[in-house]
Order: sequence, then structure tokens, then C-alpha cells
Amino acid sequence: MLEDAISSALVQSLIGERGHLPIHNALPDIGRELAGKEIEGQPHTIYQLLSHMNYWQDFLLKVAQGEVPKLPSHPSESWPTTTNAPSQDEWVKLIQTFLQGVDLAVQLAKNGNLDEPLKVRPNETKIHILRNIASHNTYHLGQIVFIRRMFGAWPPPSGGYPI
Repeated sequence: MLEDAISSALVQSLIGERGHLPIHNALPDIGRELAGKEIEGQPHTIYQLLSHMNYWQDFLLKVAQGEVPKLPSHPSESWPTTTNAPSQDEWVKLIQTFLQGVDLAVQLAKNGNLDEPLKVRPNETKIHILRNIASHNTYHLGQIVFIRRMFGAWPPPSGGYPI
């Protein structure tokens, strides 16, 4: 019963619930032009934020599945050096890849064995990894919402408050 409660809480955190916008509603309507717009004083564009989110989500999903991905030599390597995707197609692909990763994290949260130590990190479990994914995504999604607000691109067509 406890594992079911933890699984449910992880899923809610991964997809966005209550005070958080559902993550699948926050990104798909963003076009490449908005994704690359810069704001004075804001260190990253939406494109850079989503690229960074993708980088670490992919890394952590590999860890959760027993793989041993190579850590970057410096955290800056998880940030793109360009401010925008090379094309609209690449931007759409980045969004799709990110959302597919969220879906995979949700499946891992639902599949059980959440409290078993990871072979590659014996002091951690899937609970640790999935919670990390959820909190990292939520943090940066908040930055994306802020940037959207600054450019008058909020709320999205799906609405700005969770259903």
C-alpha cells in the first residue's frame, strides 16, 4: 500500500498536478521563435532550458534503468551553447523527446520495485531518481513559464491553471 502511495505521488509530481501546470500542456504550443528569444538579465532561453532538462532527464532515466551514463566533466556541458534550435523541426523533436522521457519516468514510477537499491548506485532507489527528475523538471518549467509571461505568451491555449 505504501509503494502504491509513493508511486501515485511520483506520477503526480512527474506529470504536474494541483498547483502545477500539467507538463504536457506547458510546452507543445511554444514555437521556435519564442524558444530562442532572450530576455536581458535572464541567463537562458526556453530552448536552452528544455535542452538542459532533456539532458538530465535522459541521464537520470538511464540510471533508473540500471545503466551507467558518463557524467559530464562540468555541469556547463549540460547546457547548449546556442540560444535556439537549428530549425522548427529540431525544436519540435526536442519537445517530443522530453515528453516521451516524462512518459517513461511515469511508467517506471508505476512499474513497482521503487525501493530496491539501484545496481549502479546502491545508496539510491528509483524513488530517489524519479523524485530528482520531477523536482528538476518542475524547477525549470517554472522558469519557462516566467519567460512565457515576460513575452505575453501565457497562458497556453490549454489554460494556465491545472485542470
